Amino acid sequence: MADASGAPLSPDSGHSGDHVGGGGGGGAREQDRFLPIANIGRIMRKAVPENGKIAKDAKESVQECVSEFISFITSEASDKCAREKRKTINGDDLLWAMATLGFEDYVEPLKLYLRLYREAEGDSKGSRSAEQSGKRDVLANGDPTATYGGM
Repeated sequence: MADASGAPLSPDSGHSGDHVGGGGGGGAREQDRFLPIANIGRIMRKAVPENGKIAKDAKESVQECVSEFISFITSEASDKCAREKRKTINGDDLLWAMATLGFEDYVEPLKLYLRLYREAEGDSKGSRSAEQSGKRDVLANGDPTATYGGM
């Protein structure tokens, strides 16, 4: 990653993109600009063999990239909301932004995930029917094909 001058960005550089952490990177603390490194490492470990190791600088690089990606997508969604004179970005806005920015391959699986999430959240009475319980399991696992057979 690099800033406008081409200088590389680091977690300590005070730069984090345009919108991460709620309003530019100038004075934001590192923990406000990046997802926790432990969470990044946990996600990365799922993609490497059990005996594989992940270097600290690899985790930090992914941490920066994830923050930049979130900022990129959120900025596009925010612009859409501003044009529509809305103040709240929702999941549909984020999916629209992803499609607009060239991430079409991710939109359909995320639409499914969003639908399942909304259905699970709509269960405000706390009923534990088998169907709702299965939806919660899908959301917890993050794999919509696990319960719904590749829907």
